[in-house]
Amino acid sequence: MDRRIEDYAIIGDEQTAALVGRDGSVDWLCLPRFDSAACFARLLGDEDNGYWRLAPKDATGPCARRGYRRDTLVLDTEWETPQGAVRVTDLMPQRDRAPDLVRVVEGLHGSVTMHSALRLRFDYGSIVPWVRRADGHRVAVAGPDSVWLRSEPEVHSWGEDFGTHAEFTVEAGEKVAFVLTWHPSHEPRPQLVNPYKSVNHSVSDWRAWTARCRYDGPHRDAVVRSLITLKALTYKPTGGIVAAPTTSLPEEIGGVRNWDYRYCWLRDSTLTLGALASAGYVEEAEAWRDWLLRAVAGDPADLQIMYGLAGERRLPEYELPWLSGFADTAPVRIGNDAVRQLQLDVYGEVMDSLSLARSAGLHSRPDIWALQLALMEFLRTAWRQPDEGLWEVRGGRRQFVHSKVMVWVAADRAVRALERYPQLEGDLDGWRAMREEVHREVCERGYDPERNTFTQSYGSTELDAALLLIPRTGFLPPDDPRVLGTIEAIRAELGHNGLLRRYSADETAVDGLPGGEGAFLVCSFWLADALHATGRRKEAEELFERLVGLTNDVGLLAEEYDPVADRQLGNFPQAFSHIGLVNTALALYGDETAG
Repeated sequence: MDRRIEDYAIIGDEQTAALVGRDGSVDWLCLPRFDSAACFARLLGDEDNGYWRLAPKDATGPCARRGYRRDTLVLDTEWETPQGAVRVTDLMPQRDRAPDLVRVVEGLHGSVTMHSALRLRFDYGSIVPWVRRADGHRVAVAGPDSVWLRSEPEVHSWGEDFGTHAEFTVEAGEKVAFVLTWHPSHEPRPQLVNPYKSVNHSVSDWRAWTARCRYDGPHRDAVVRSLITLKALTYKPTGGIVAAPTTSLPEEIGGVRNWDYRYCWLRDSTLTLGALASAGYVEEAEAWRDWLLRAVAGDPADLQIMYGLAGERRLPEYELPWLSGFADTAPVRIGNDAVRQLQLDVYGEVMDSLSLARSAGLHSRPDIWALQLALMEFLRTAWRQPDEGLWEVRGGRRQFVHSKVMVWVAADRAVRALERYPQLEGDLDGWRAMREEVHREVCERGYDPERNTFTQSYGSTELDAALLLIPRTGFLPPDDPRVLGTIEAIRAELGHNGLLRRYSADETAVDGLPGGEGAFLVCSFWLADALHATGRRKEAEELFERLVGLTNDVGLLAEEYDPVADRQLGNFPQAFSHIGLVNTALALYGDETAG
């Protein structure tokens, strides 16, 4: 089967996630955390790199239908055969100590013979474990990893081709459940979960959570699915939100832009916090804010663009040569060297996030203002430096306009905090002067008067979709002629079949990499926001409708989209894309429908 990124659905337990294909195969699962090594890596290789397929014995293609149970992360996949029909329910229940992957087979009508093929390969598909039987389980062990597989009721299984297989028949109304549990190999087997109860508990827990959503406007299902996805990408122990649960899904088939996104980016912080708080999820917004405070603590000069799930700072990048990559698109990368880049925009993101948290009524912390003071003291002189910019380019530092706009945001939010909260202390006059200087410089050096548009960097003729955020930040009002001109120039020069690229990705690309990439979905949501802010609501709604229509059959979005090949590209599902969907829905309809 010709696999596409959109063929997958996500299940997870808020500490890791699995991707399940239309063919009933779990092709990606990292245990015990999002950033751990995968034990199923077929997604980026082949069957020898690990997978678990559970489907009718003679099925060779995709399922008949699938979908999440309403307002949950519990996935139902249905198959129809000449002999009958069957449903497979997949989920990862909230864990106590150990992560569990639960798969429940239920006969719907007739009689269906099922086949389970499990091939565990630890360390990203490179290590074949030793498998034995113990207490009715199949136990796989290799180094620090141990996985236990059991079924209820127990079905016969056997070893073949370095995998574990099972066959059984279900009649209408009959159920067979499988549970796969990971734990450190030096510890005893963890407590067993009841697979049937876990389905019911997961459904009720997710529905109780989604009931808190305040949005009740058009495309509510898509908004709720996006919020559930953001929740699924949250590392619950710390509150950090990963950009995606995958690494190296390509931004171009056959290209080289394959990156590891299993970390937490500061660039997402304001938009994420705003989406969660506005939709009614203040507790999650506070957890994200608190993760942010812990992660960035220390010398402001050492502020990173991304961190690990618990705020880890070292994320060394290396390649896995034994994996051929999705659709044979190598390399497969682990870690991310962009962590060492200087991106001045993240200082504005942090200042803006903490300002938004304060105005949204999140519980205050005494150390927040001290952190903001330290950030502003660093920016007082550092803001004039060139940097790598929002998009983590690897083609050298420049004076990126978006970065300078976000420096302005940092100074503006600091000034506003002092003006609004007289109990706070700071250099009001100095920050006002800095705000004015940055604004003046951007308008003089980052604006092309002949084309009536802001540019990607000082002196450049290139454009950048991040410039669409200028009116959102308050740097200029939406009706300013320079804003209107920038919107039109970006649509004309970065447009890609009605969607947007983030920048020109050709031989002159600022990222210093060969090849191209797809349309960047969050940038297209930003365009809808900009159109709405400038009074072009009908165009904004039409673009939003199209973007919602790009979600796959279970409501998920990757990072990018190829409108020519009509396929999703990049890591999946992508938090940034779903944040864009939520925020655009709230911008268009939130004031009318939020309850």
